[in-house]
Amino acid sequence: MTLYTSDTYRAQLWPQPPRTHTAEGAPRRIGVELEFAGLTIERIAELVVAELGGTANVVSAYEQMVAGTVVGDIGLELDYSYLKRLGRERDPAAEINELDQLGESLLKLLAEQVVPFEIVGPPIEMPELWRLGDLLKRLRLAGAKGTRHAPIYAFGLHLNPEMPDLEAATIVAYLRAFMCLYEWLLERSQVDLSRRVTPYIDPFPKAYLKLLLQEDYAPDMGQLIDDYLLHNATRNRALDMLPLFTHIDAERVRAVVKDDRVNARPTLHYRLPNCQIDEPGWSLVQPWRDWLQVEALACDPARLERARRAYRQLLQGPVGGFFSDWPEASSRWLLPELL
Repeated sequence: MTLYTSDTYRAQLWPQPPRTHTAEGAPRRIGVELEFAGLTIERIAELVVAELGGTANVVSAYEQMVAGTVVGDIGLELDYSYLKRLGRERDPAAEINELDQLGESLLKLLAEQVVPFEIVGPPIEMPELWRLGDLLKRLRLAGAKGTRHAPIYAFGLHLNPEMPDLEAATIVAYLRAFMCLYEWLLERSQVDLSRRVTPYIDPFPKAYLKLLLQEDYAPDMGQLIDDYLLHNATRNRALDMLPLFTHIDAERVRAVVKDDRVNARPTLHYRLPNCQIDEPGWSLVQPWRDWLQVEALACDPARLERARRAYRQLLQGPVGGFFSDWPEASSRWLLPELL
C-alpha cells in the first residue's frame, strides 16, 4: 500500500525548505497532529500498527501510545482533557458506581460526536514526511471523518516544523513571513467556517502586526517574547509561538500564560489547515508545500523586506487593510514551483 514509490517523484512532490539543518548541523524535523472523528481509538491503533508497525499500549480508556513505529512513537487520544484525566486517575481495581459509569459513558458518547480523536506524531526528519501519506489513506478507507463532514467538526491539521536556529532575528523573519502570507494561506487552505468562527486559529491582532512590521523592529530575545506575550498570551493563534518561546525561556512565558497544555519544544505550531482526511483528493502535500512558501519567504531577506514594506503600507492606509485584496496581491511573493 505504497503511495510514493520513486525517490525522484517523492523529491518533486515533497520539496524541502531552504534551510534543511539546525544550527547544530542536525536535519530539521517536523511533528504532525491530525484531528478527526469516525473511528474508535482501538481501531485507530490497529490501523497505525498495520501501516507503520509498532506496538499499541493502552494509557487509559481515552489514550494509547503506539511505540516503535518506523517513524517513532505515535500518541493517540480523545482530545478532551476531562475524560483523559478521568481515564488516567481511575483505579482499575476499584468498584465503579453504576450511576457514575453511566454518566461517564454518556459523556464519552457525546464527546466522540463533537470532540476529535487526535494522532500526535513524533518529530521526524522533514524528508520523511511522506511516510504518513499511506497512513492517512488507510484511515480514510476505514471511515475517518474530517472537517467538512459535519458543521460542528472544527478539526485541524497542525504542523510543527523545527526552527533552523533560535536567534531572535530568525524568529522575527518567520513571523513576518507568516504575517505577510496569512491571508493568502487562509484563502488557499479554504479554512472551513466551523474553524473560522472558533477562537482556535485567531489571526494576530493588528497592533501586533504593526509592531512586527516596523522597519526598525529588531528586538533581543527577551523583548521579542515580552512583546509577543503582551499581544498573544494564548494558544489560539494560527501560528502559535508559545511552545517555541517556552522552550527558549519557560520562566518568562509561564509567568504570563497559565496553561498546562503549552509544551516546550523548538518548533513553530502552525494550526491553520483543515483536516480533510475523508476527501480522496486530500493529503499532506498541499499543506506542506503551502507552509514552504513561509519558509522560502523567511529565508529570502530581500524578498521578505519588499513584502514587509508593502503589507505595512497597506495596514497604514485609510481603511487599515480592510476591504483590500491582499491575498491576491501577496501572491507576488510566492514561489510558483511550490503552487
